[in-house]
Amino acid sequence: MIKRTLEAIAAMTGGELAKREDAAIEIHGVSFDNREEGLPGKLFLPLIAARNGHQYVAEAAAKGAAGSLWQKDQGEPPAGVPVVLVDDTMAAFQRLAREYRRQIGVRVVGITGSNGKTTTKDFVFSILSTTYKTYKTQGNLNNHQGVPYTLLSLDEDTQMAVVEMGMSGRGEIELLTSIAEPDAAIITNIGEAHLLQLGSREEIGRAKLEILSGLRSGGFFVYHGDEPLVERLLPEMPHPEEMLRYRFGRSNANDLYPTGMLTEEDGMHFTVSLPDFPPCFIPVLGEHNVVNALAAIAVGKYMGVTDEDVVVGLRFAEMTGMRIERISASSGALLLNDAYNASPLSTKASLELFRTLPGASRKLAVLADMLELGPEEEEYHREIGRLLDPGSFTLLFTYGPLAKFIAEEAAPRLGAGRVAWFADKADLIAALRAEVRDGDAVLFKGSRGMALEDAVQALL
Repeated sequence: MIKRTLEAIAAMTGGELAKREDAAIEIHGVSFDNREEGLPGKLFLPLIAARNGHQYVAEAAAKGAAGSLWQKDQGEPPAGVPVVLVDDTMAAFQRLAREYRRQIGVRVVGITGSNGKTTTKDFVFSILSTTYKTYKTQGNLNNHQGVPYTLLSLDEDTQMAVVEMGMSGRGEIELLTSIAEPDAAIITNIGEAHLLQLGSREEIGRAKLEILSGLRSGGFFVYHGDEPLVERLLPEMPHPEEMLRYRFGRSNANDLYPTGMLTEEDGMHFTVSLPDFPPCFIPVLGEHNVVNALAAIAVGKYMGVTDEDVVVGLRFAEMTGMRIERISASSGALLLNDAYNASPLSTKASLELFRTLPGASRKLAVLADMLELGPEEEEYHREIGRLLDPGSFTLLFTYGPLAKFIAEEAAPRLGAGRVAWFADKADLIAALRAEVRDGDAVLFKGSRGMALEDAVQALL
């Protein structure tokens, strides 16, 4: 974590010390939560968001914070608290992170995309960790607060940082990449998430390509080569002229693609198109996750990791929860928890994974609403219902007002008694408890706002 004197913090943020006698005070880390147990010694960041953090500065100091930023238009700071005066605490926080990133000389991998960001982050982190001291975005800290917090959490001797970047509108990735200044940038894909805010896949593509505006000159750009939007939109987006472009995907037109895939109960075996590259295994299901792993392989080799260590990193990758998480239910059923989020693209990938899953006596799919899809949301849900193969799925349970359209399309395909729609989550849980038994496999997929993990927990 960052360790600097308040005098250095003032210089890095473009601020000024309220009292010169506080110049030598050293802070160890930062926090914007006055309720945090680890406040002692940290720099408190009184951000103005849902609440105004300035009203908690005195409390943070009483709990041991070594100092605080203070926005000049917020009146007088509390007496006795060492503060750095700034024009805007959020902008100062972000500037501090950028300056710290530059000072420690860490190499940064930035990752964005409609789906697969976190899984790809986990793969990249595991590969780079075989060779370098590496840090990655924790949880979902991938926004205008999370990215600078991640950078300020790096130890001075960190060699690689894997930084996830999320967005819901234009300009957000541009801000994040200007803070992180990545040496390598990955766009996992361009899907339909955030259509409600952006209106078209083209605008979503432009928003993702903003990551290149912060890519360092000569940097490495890795992107899904099966997505034609990337190359079509690239000429209109700011990007370094000297960057190295590298395509991954399923098609053999890419620079890197899989030459074979095999699904087992605990993960995927696969081979890739690189000459003499060893066979690989990832501890997560789904052919789409093999494609995510290709992006990580490309970055690992670019950063100098040996082929053998790339394979080791993939095999022992620790995956973030609720991304095809395998759980055993009390009934003996296998639960596949993919309920962290959902879009049409990711839902199709999960269903294809589930269709090819070996070993289950019955397959039950539990699908909830896919949110933020804009005016075409009904048709996107109906399309999912039309994809369900009666020979691959035994029962379908759907939950939520939009998921009703999935059920309406699936019912004629799957047949009488095999599809049920629920408006109430408690009713869904009761039906699952009554139905799920030993030998079943149950897939859970829905948007974050539907909290479908409640149903997963109920079956444990």
